[in-house]
Amino acid sequence: MEMTLTKRNIGAGVYIVIDPSMAKPVLYNKLDAVLTEKIAALQIWDNFGSEDGIPELINELCGRCHHKDVPVLINNRWQYLKDTSLDGVHFDAVPNNYEQIQTEVNRPFLCGITCTNDMQPVIWAKDNGVDYISFCSMFPSATVESCELVSHNSVHRAKAIYDGPIFLAGGIKPDNVGGLRHLPYTGIAVISGVMNSDAPGQSIHEYLKNEG
Repeated sequence: MEMTLTKRNIGAGVYIVIDPSMAKPVLYNKLDAVLTEKIAALQIWDNFGSEDGIPELINELCGRCHHKDVPVLINNRWQYLKDTSLDGVHFDAVPNNYEQIQTEVNRPFLCGITCTNDMQPVIWAKDNGVDYISFCSMFPSATVESCELVSHNSVHRAKAIYDGPIFLAGGIKPDNVGGLRHLPYTGIAVISGVMNSDAPGQSIHEYLKNEG
């Protein structure tokens, strides 16, 4: 299998998180609809319905996204970078062994991390050249119930520390995204707001239209 030798760039706009436990025909149809629009990146949520066939599923998703030059990241399970076409990993918390992970993967890869009101992950991202950070949760949300609500001041504080792309996530909908327009962010990360829609491509339009 041909591996990714150079890093694709994280773009601006809508960053899509997909649930790989969805039925594959539904998942692929929704992804294909999403890919008719320009998106920043795709993250595969660590919510596999079965441990069987994960590399094959990852490579199928990567193939569809790479055709549109969209980078694909895995949530937490960085080991899959070693034998799939993944572009990177998104960590929910600072890993204790990041240098070891880099050595084991042994190729360039994108890295992102979830941040809250605690600035330590932001500082870690700056010190380790992390490619982007993502704040969770900006609003209450059933899909990110483990995240604390992020204050707008925390996003401003992070911008003063970290000069890379900043994404906002958690409970963001087309009708409330406009309330975030004063914040210094690159894009928004969404899961249910797009992937649960009957028209994912149109949902992306709605987010972008209401950003302001």
